[in-house]
Amino acid sequence: MIYQSNSITVAYLADGIAEFSFNAAGSVNKFDQQTLSDCRAALNLLHADKNLKGVVYTTGKDAFIVGADITEFLSTFQQPEAELIPWIKNASDVFDLAEDLPVPTIAAIRGFALGGGFEWTLTADYRIADTTAKVGLPEVKLGLMPGFGGTVRLPRVIGADGAMEWITTGKERGGEAALKEGAVDAVVAPEKLKDAAISMLKDAIAGKLNWQKKRRAKLQPLKLNKTEALMSFSTAKGMVFANAGKHYPAPMVAVETIEAAARLDRAGAIALENQGFAKLAKTTAAAAQIGLFLNDQLIKGKAKKAAKTATKEVKKAAVLGAGIMGGGIAYQSALKGVPVVMKDIADKALELGMGEATKLLNKQVERKKLDAVGMAKVIASIQPTLSMEPVKAVDIVVEAVVENPKIKGAVLKEVEELVAADAIITSNTSTISIDSLAANLKDPSRFCGMHFFNPVHQMPLVEVIRGKDTSEETVAAVVAYAAKMGKSPIVVNDCPGFYVNRVLFPYFAGFSKLLLDGADFAQVDKVMEKSFGWPMGPAYLLDVVGLDTAYHCTDVMAAGFPTRMAKLDKDPVALMYQAQRFGQKNGVGFYAYSKDAKGKPKKATDEVTYGLLSGAGVTKQDFSADDIIARCMVPMINEVIRCLEEGIVASAAEADMGLIYGLGFPPFRGGPLRYADTIGLANFVALADKYAHLGEIYQVTEKTRAMAAAGDLFYPV
Repeated sequence: MIYQSNSITVAYLADGIAEFSFNAAGSVNKFDQQTLSDCRAALNLLHADKNLKGVVYTTGKDAFIVGADITEFLSTFQQPEAELIPWIKNASDVFDLAEDLPVPTIAAIRGFALGGGFEWTLTADYRIADTTAKVGLPEVKLGLMPGFGGTVRLPRVIGADGAMEWITTGKERGGEAALKEGAVDAVVAPEKLKDAAISMLKDAIAGKLNWQKKRRAKLQPLKLNKTEALMSFSTAKGMVFANAGKHYPAPMVAVETIEAAARLDRAGAIALENQGFAKLAKTTAAAAQIGLFLNDQLIKGKAKKAAKTATKEVKKAAVLGAGIMGGGIAYQSALKGVPVVMKDIADKALELGMGEATKLLNKQVERKKLDAVGMAKVIASIQPTLSMEPVKAVDIVVEAVVENPKIKGAVLKEVEELVAADAIITSNTSTISIDSLAANLKDPSRFCGMHFFNPVHQMPLVEVIRGKDTSEETVAAVVAYAAKMGKSPIVVNDCPGFYVNRVLFPYFAGFSKLLLDGADFAQVDKVMEKSFGWPMGPAYLLDVVGLDTAYHCTDVMAAGFPTRMAKLDKDPVALMYQAQRFGQKNGVGFYAYSKDAKGKPKKATDEVTYGLLSGAGVTKQDFSADDIIARCMVPMINEVIRCLEEGIVASAAEADMGLIYGLGFPPFRGGPLRYADTIGLANFVALADKYAHLGEIYQVTEKTRAMAAAGDLFYPV
């Protein structure tokens, strides 16, 4: 044994070949500070070993190394930038130490080798992958760029153009794809991986492979002439700006770092990477995106726990109510392996539901994510029916009929009499109280809400709404089923609008008040999209949701929160509804819609909308971007805080992820509570106080004011 720790083992195999095996005590290998320290100690011993002829890097797990330990990042990144540079240099020096071993090296890659894991393999002279391997540099998804030499080594291994595409998109590759691009040297079956790696290493030791030449290329400047460099980096910058935009700085900093380092040797290039990484580590985008990753892990962890504790396994489901929504739910369930009965009272609705499922499956086939056999299998596992008879045998029912409490109540009552006593019953409702619907059932303990978001196949969120009588066993089973469907379930408690819609309506109310004070709806949309980062501004979002739907939901919210969410006089949403302008569904809302060349809705401002607002006595006036953002966002953030304080949502992490998954809240801002932390709670309170005269939705809670005074955060570091 040459070296052993809790994370690595280094020992001779035979003939001077040392196996450097990553095998951490936990479930996966990852680079934390202790592992890096262990690697340095082991490498120093190898450098001093006169008997060493070659090194093979392996893993004792199903994955090579999944990356760096993200949990260490947020606290580490609180350090000043000047202190972060030596911190990251200390880590990258370990990777240089690996690359500088005086003997040939090879990495045997099984499973994931991502981020720092893939960067470690790049220090080796050769890389051999098995057919399970997934390699890549996904740091941009965390608002960062590679920090352990990835921006230096990968361009010198596969070329600048390919490396910049890898790094700026963060996409991973399978072994064969990586082989085609030159990122690995061979791909073999899993059972042959170690033997093949040792065989290749022996060829290098024997001089049959020129490992010194491969290593020299990684230590020298990039081989690009001035014209090639100009073309390569100009194209990359243009593509990054078009795709990432101004809110995500990491891809552009990565390209600029590779460009600046192109004429430098490894030492100079690594120094620039250290600086670029430290610069990005201090951005709010990195804090937000790392926070999102950790929040997502929390939600996934809760879903896994639910799956383990659930006493009822969902093997077959039923959706009551077809159409677009029902078809989307049925498609998602069947696609993920849970057969589903899709029941409706009309053939036309069933045709629409099956048509929606078929359309979505055809897209999967077009994208080569599914073949024709797979598509046929999914279609066969969706059973459209006009009869309730097939529903008898299911484990879970998702009621998705029209959003009317009387109709839903009657359907739920009927289905309870039909299904087994241990079958779970859920309602896909967006605003109707779960407790009020539960009153229709003899056993409300097996009932809860299961709120999907439209379009079902795209939106990750499912709100699992717990009623006062819902059992924990029911909640666990529904969370497990939602996760099985590929969704991110968040458990919330019952209240008007539940969580997502409850906090959305104050946002819409802030928008409506703005319009009544004279703001231009198109200008508000532009600011909220371009400056704040929403995928759709409030007017456009209302058109997509449906102004008729929004109008009817205001009744529910006003009844639930009569002082805070009372209906506005001359509400623009009501004006549109009364003028039969329902949005995209009938071609006119705030905007007028036509079809583009691909048949997708294309919006244009409509003078009729301005006329309706003018007729309501609105006098147009200009507002600054800051005013527009504050008047829309303060009400939403206040309501999110209230939901957290009232226990409607369990944690800041789930509150933030609910809006990111359910509404498309800008990820680079990390969610409404992370955003409040970023601007500072004292600053947020002062901003809210500036608009407090506009109504209760702008007025902060006493607890928020106390937190601000104490310097507290929703995410203590």
